Amino acid sequence: MKKEITKFFAVILIINAILYLPALALNKPKDKAGFVQYTNEFWDEIKKSTDEFRTKKDSAKKTFKMDYSGKETPPSVSEFKQYFHNTPLSQGATGTCWCFSGTSFLESEIYRINKKEIKISEIFTVYWEYVEKARRFVSEHGNSAFSEGSQCNAVLRIWKQYGCVQASEYSGMLPGQKFHDHGKMFEEMNQYLLNIKQTHVWNEEQVLSNIKSIMNFYLGKPPEKVIIDGKAMTPNEYLHDVVRLNPDDYVDFMSLIEKPYWQPAEYEVTDNWWKFSNYYNVPLDDFMNTVKKAVKAGYTLAIGGDVSESGYDKTTKACMIPDYDIPSEYINEYARQLRFTNQSTTDDHGIHIVGYKETPSGFWFLIKDSGSSAQTGVNKGYYFYHEDYIKLKIMNFSVHKDAVKDLLIKFIK
Repeated sequence: MKKEITKFFAVILIINAILYLPALALNKPKDKAGFVQYTNEFWDEIKKSTDEFRTKKDSAKKTFKMDYSGKETPPSVSEFKQYFHNTPLSQGATGTCWCFSGTSFLESEIYRINKKEIKISEIFTVYWEYVEKARRFVSEHGNSAFSEGSQCNAVLRIWKQYGCVQASEYSGMLPGQKFHDHGKMFEEMNQYLLNIKQTHVWNEEQVLSNIKSIMNFYLGKPPEKVIIDGKAMTPNEYLHDVVRLNPDDYVDFMSLIEKPYWQPAEYEVTDNWWKFSNYYNVPLDDFMNTVKKAVKAGYTLAIGGDVSESGYDKTTKACMIPDYDIPSEYINEYARQLRFTNQSTTDDHGIHIVGYKETPSGFWFLIKDSGSSAQTGVNKGYYFYHEDYIKLKIMNFSVHKDAVKDLLIKFIK
């Protein structure tokens, strides 16, 4: 009898489970899921360790630099007589110092002549400079330099052909991008052109179309029109009607004994890729006196030369020629030419003279610089060049023709 009762209750329990458990399951909270950032700390530790093991460990590279202890150098930008210039900007990871310095120079000219404070897009100019480099590469069947570098006077050449636009109209950076970076873009364009050279497909229209497509991807497409005070303008109209600078009013000077003095000549460096041959070549004393006279008279100048010297100091921002290199009294046209000929002086950077200071230690120039080393320290965006540095290591300058009338007359004669 007991066994039968036990079986009876067991059956009842089973029936209840069948009848009521689904209802209980319906009331039970359901499991949920979502998206989370996957982490695996131990795998990260493994990867870090293996990467470090595979990477060759080089000892920290040291650079031979001048000791500025006890040297009298300008302590800050505020010590200089300055002329209008826009706030220094970084050129980022690009080789476009020529455009940043040239554009800065022309912005100062816009203010000097028209009293307008305007910020012009550097990358608009860079875009069309690449187009013109590619065009020449095709016309020369690959025997023309294609690189990131150029000369500051290329800015005026591009403006004359394509005009210019405000920086707000074309930044050349994509959303979220903090610094300019042309590395991948240039590599793609360069590889494409090298392939064209190998295959001999010298179709200018097709090549330029593809070069533009690459730049459009990385920089964005440059504007065909800009809106100024409610009026639509082309970049050329903006140059003529708003900027109002005449590109033909600017001249370029150099000082090298390898070319005859008092004659226009080609400045033979790779960055003069279009072989511009109207650099006015003058003796070194005239070169230096003109730079000093121009800046004291209220002009700024775009300059280019070598910034790889041991006296180039990013901490103090001073740039001098140490006497263990060459004493000041021995810096002359022969010392200058020697270094250019043996390539210990190269034209590797373009910068902008925006002021000066006369001291017992010599004449100092305030230099606005878009390079990365200039962006460090207290005086961000600047260097202080001693006159000896200009005399030995700066190879050329661009300036308004009104600042050099006395020199130009000699060329006319």
